[in-house]
Amino acid sequence: MDKSELRKAIRKEKIKARNELGAEERLKLSKIISDNVLSLPVFKDATNIMIYRAVKGEVSLKFLEENAYGKNLFYPLCISDTEMIALHPEGESAWHPGFKDIPEPVRELSEEIDPSKLDLIICPLSAFDNECNRMGMGAGFYDRFLPKCKNAKIIGVAFEVQREESLPVDPWDKPMDAVITEGRLYKKNL
Repeated sequence: MDKSELRKAIRKEKIKARNELGAEERLKLSKIISDNVLSLPVFKDATNIMIYRAVKGEVSLKFLEENAYGKNLFYPLCISDTEMIALHPEGESAWHPGFKDIPEPVRELSEEIDPSKLDLIICPLSAFDNECNRMGMGAGFYDRFLPKCKNAKIIGVAFEVQREESLPVDPWDKPMDAVITEGRLYKKNL
């Protein structure tokens, strides 16, 4: 099996594993993960934070959103097949279904931030390993966006069932500074 096929197989296996947790279990574990993020000094010190709205079994950050007092929260918006930007929506009416029905802020009803002004980015992922390598959904949006975020710490959030001992990485894959699960903090550069 070549590297591309192996990556697809791992992605499929780890998405299946997180989906098999069940909605109630994922919500319970998501709250634990959010609590773990909220307690980090890097979160407490950050002002401009990019997060996401969960879809299809991803770790939900709803509890984190509700408890991020004094923080400016930004969300990804895909503006082409290869590019995304970070926006701060002005209220719940500033949302619509975007790429693959992922909830995205409406650009005209949101404030855009220069990626270099983000302090912290919390990323979804399909799989991760002990070295904080991240595998996304395969479209490469975060792989192209993260290098622009020169001043931000990057944290992946996942369920422990998404961990792989070691991921096959490509040169463009940017490792996370840390990955947080319901049971552990995997640190690389935090």
